[in-house]
Amino acid sequence: MADSQVPWGVEAFQGEVSRPAWKEKPSWYLVATEDHMIPVGAQRMMAKRAGATTVDEAGSHAICVSKPAAVAKIIEDAANGVD
Repeated sequence: MADSQVPWGVEAFQGEVSRPAWKEKPSWYLVATEDHMIPVGAQRMMAKRAGATTVDEAGSHAICVSKPAAVAKIIEDAANGVD
C-alpha cells in the first residue's frame, strides 16, 4: 500500500478551512483499536471533539483494507442515521 501512495504536496499545509463540516454535520468515527500509528486515546479525542458517533473495531491503521465489512457497516449506519 505504501508503494502506491504519493507524498503530500507542501501546498496542503497552506489551505484554510472556513467552515469544517464536522462542526455542523453528524459524523461517525471507526476506532481502530489495534492501530499502532494513531493511539486509541488520540482517536477517541478526535472523535469526541467532532461530536462523532464512535464504533470500535479490532484492526490496524489500515482498517479500510483489513476490515472492509466494518467500514461498510459504519457507512451504512451513518447513511441510515441522517434524515
